Amino acid sequence: MTLPMTVPAPGLPARVRIHEVGPRDGLQNEKALVPVALKAEFIRRLADAGLATIEATSFVRPEWVPQLADAEQLMPLIDDVRARLPVLVPNQRGLDRALALGAREIAVFGSATEAFAKANLNRTVDEALAMFEPVVTAAREAGVTVRGYLSMCFGDPWEGPVPISQTVSVSRRLIDMGCDEVSLGDTIGVATPGHVQELLATLGEAGIPADRLAVHFHDTYGQALANTLAALQYGVTTVDASAGGLGGCPYAKSATGNLATEDLVWMLDGLGVETGVDIRRLTATSVWMARHLGRPSPSRTVRALSQKEM
Repeated sequence: MTLPMTVPAPGLPARVRIHEVGPRDGLQNEKALVPVALKAEFIRRLADAGLATIEATSFVRPEWVPQLADAEQLMPLIDDVRARLPVLVPNQRGLDRALALGAREIAVFGSATEAFAKANLNRTVDEALAMFEPVVTAAREAGVTVRGYLSMCFGDPWEGPVPISQTVSVSRRLIDMGCDEVSLGDTIGVATPGHVQELLATLGEAGIPADRLAVHFHDTYGQALANTLAALQYGVTTVDASAGGLGGCPYAKSATGNLATEDLVWMLDGLGVETGVDIRRLTATSVWMARHLGRPSPSRTVRALSQKEM
């Protein structure tokens, strides 16, 4: 008998696009360097499991994120992978490097708070947005899709609660400069479902509909799935997740792992929401990567399915 049993709930989308961030956001915090061939194989296995959008790497200065210093070596190894392969770029130099290697989707990484903008980019929010604007313009002129990541949308470790109006204001500016999509990040995992829906409603009132938004939840307080369900009920259909629950944030020490892709898929399978992902192949991929990283996956679904099949 196949589990979970499918029992649809009202008010949910028929299909959700999972934006898999494991190879980039998931691995960026690993202390031991992961070989580039292993990263390429990880991406191939994720695609084989049915993930159609896989964030591959980041074109940042090597000293900022040493784990992703091999972007130029990685991209040619995955140019035949049949999936969307967005990459993170911090500035014009990063965009130029990405375009030279054939990238067709890029992301810029902003902050809803001044404290995190300073910690992450050594700039104010306004200065960071000013840096991104020509990058976004150049990317769109090159026919490249642009995502805007927005961190600390729900709370900040230095500033505390983040006013909804503040998150809406920066989101609006990202959309206005040309971002096709804004990913709302709960970087330290403090959001709760009511907060999620209130933010989404206020964004809608500001002219940013659910189809221009994605959600990116961390599971610090065990709220990631509940928050995701709240976003789906509002109409969001793009959810960021990381295979095996890999990842955190190197600039926010209280940030724990991302929402595990397997945990998300288990919930969506049970709700009858299509993702195109084979959860057992995905679980096998996360078990394989966990062995290479030398520790078990934090994903409850990975643990449950891998123990069941041992």
